[in-house]
Amino acid sequence: MLYKLLYSLTEYVSGFNLMRYITFRSAIAAITALLFSFILGPRIIKKLSAMQLTETIRASGPTTHQVKAGTPSMGGLIILGATLLPMLLFGDLSNIYVQLILIAMVWMGLVGFLDDYLKTVKRKKEGLIARYKLAGQIALGIFIGVVFYLHPDFADLGTKTTIPFFKNYVLDFQWWWLYIAFIVFVITATSNSVNLADGLDGLASGLMAIAILVFAAIAYISGRADFSQYLNIFYLPGAGELTVYCAALIGAILGFLWYNARPAEVFMGDTGSLAMGAALGALAVMLRKEFLLPFAAAVFIIESISVILQVRYFQYTKKKYGEGRRLFKMAPLHHHFELKGWNENKIVIRFWILGILFAMLTLTTFKIR
Repeated sequence: MLYKLLYSLTEYVSGFNLMRYITFRSAIAAITALLFSFILGPRIIKKLSAMQLTETIRASGPTTHQVKAGTPSMGGLIILGATLLPMLLFGDLSNIYVQLILIAMVWMGLVGFLDDYLKTVKRKKEGLIARYKLAGQIALGIFIGVVFYLHPDFADLGTKTTIPFFKNYVLDFQWWWLYIAFIVFVITATSNSVNLADGLDGLASGLMAIAILVFAAIAYISGRADFSQYLNIFYLPGAGELTVYCAALIGAILGFLWYNARPAEVFMGDTGSLAMGAALGALAVMLRKEFLLPFAAAVFIIESISVILQVRYFQYTKKKYGEGRRLFKMAPLHHHFELKGWNENKIVIRFWILGILFAMLTLTTFKIR
């Protein structure tokens, strides 16, 4: 925690007093993450390529994607490294919120890394078996839920969370086992949704940067007694430190996007998508804004729902007519538009625009109540 060392030297160098401000440390964290990506990103990509840790394109996917075969995968390592370094330097590692978010990201990053390893090194097309991924997500959700139950910093709120558009209404799950089950669902669903959306160059990374920016604002507001009182939301002492994490993650994502924009030089793989999805879900849980995820992460959720609808409709029509039919040309939804003839860049940019619109809607919920 470099910032605490520098802050302790304030009496000798007055400029180090800036380290006390979350806004300053957030800006420095974002810049550090960007520099990490720009300086070490090319070396990591070169190493992944040299080790032949490359993407295998599914034959069942759009034919236009076959040209992407051989692109290095596991680029999520860039995001993880570029996020963790600034947090080690400028984050408060004694803060329970910071500890939980880093555990969530690293844990699912390891699960995703194992999946990518099996795909790229062992050449197993399916990678890690789905139920093992699910087990990792459930274990993370249970861990966070148990910490919420046992840690004194969360005792005051207990099993309560907030509901958008209702000023004085708080949802209390009352039973801890029910609230823990809810946490497991949120983290698992969000992690999988981001993973499903990672199918076009720059799509998932751009949408994640937008969604995390929303939660950076929420974390900062929730960690300040004056702002949270004015907006009539939960005041969460210490939650402001999550702003530094969000800034570092945004910087890491933008740095990664430099190489992931079409034509992508590297893919994030499950190492990145599962980790970022879990982090997004964990942020919503820790800030007690789980019901804002359908707004802030709307495009991810729509992508996930399109897959569920496609599978269910196929099963239904096969049972009823003896032949499975498709609701979309292909799922997730971005592939549907690809097969309709939309250019990949157009799909990505339009989905980003939708992400921005939903982000603005999310922030308006604090006043429309």
